[in-house]
Amino acid sequence: MTHYWPGSNPRSRDIKEKSIKYFFSIISITALVILLGIFIFLLVTGSKTFSEVSLLDFLSGSDWNPTAYSTPKYGILSLIVGTLMVTFGALAIAIPIGIASAIYLAEIAKPKVREAIKPVVEMIAGIPSVVLGLIGLLVLSPLIARIFSLSHGLNALTASIVVAVMILPTIISISEDVLTSLPKDFREASLALGSTKWQMIRMALLPPALSGIVAAIMLGLGRAVGETMAVLMVAGNSRAMPHSFFDPVRPMTANIAIEIKEVVQGSLHYNSLFAIGLVLFILTFLVNLISDLILERQSRRYKW
Repeated sequence: MTHYWPGSNPRSRDIKEKSIKYFFSIISITALVILLGIFIFLLVTGSKTFSEVSLLDFLSGSDWNPTAYSTPKYGILSLIVGTLMVTFGALAIAIPIGIASAIYLAEIAKPKVREAIKPVVEMIAGIPSVVLGLIGLLVLSPLIARIFSLSHGLNALTASIVVAVMILPTIISISEDVLTSLPKDFREASLALGSTKWQMIRMALLPPALSGIVAAIMLGLGRAVGETMAVLMVAGNSRAMPHSFFDPVRPMTANIAIEIKEVVQGSLHYNSLFAIGLVLFILTFLVNLISDLILERQSRRYKW
């Protein structure tokens, strides 16, 4: 039996509830349709590439030179390697710093310190990527070149550091929220058994929070894979196959941003750029799907 507040109109209340339900349903369906439309557009446009270039050559070829006069090359392996180097280099920097910062904010910092630091961390997420790219170009790049005695600092290492700064707020905020949402019983039981604070964090808090922390890392990974402007400014934009983090690279996102404005619509070069976009879309979709599955698993295992 449905209960209503005194003086309320049951019929009017039902209409409002149904309207809200339909509104959010329409919003959800619209978002799904837009996502599906983007995928179909990329698939239809990008797949035209494979009528002239084999999928194997496209993915495994290390030479990207679509404007060559004699024999244009459409291999994106060097672009994929550049993307992976920047992405996993950024994760290697951001994961330990992010998790350590989240543990400090959730379990060690005093309330006043936490209230001062957390807004600053979240504010970093609001800094435009072009600003971080400019800082990397003018400040970080010369510093990297000076430290490692390089001719210039526009390379995968500089891009990794800049992208790491960009994904740190995601990893810190979500990991800190996961840790603070754990029941107090976990802490009290561990301390009651004689554990030190570090033992309590390591043995009683991190295991149940691990799935949430992994999900935070996966979301950071998705952001790192799709970053464009910052890496375009500091990665060096070389299409050659990189062999170390001191080599300049051109990630897939930067390649699309650089070349899309210069191609003829409907040409093979044009279609191949959308094929790169399709590869990026699938990669980002898989990362987000995995993070959603991890979060769902977290919610099922620990219900508090």
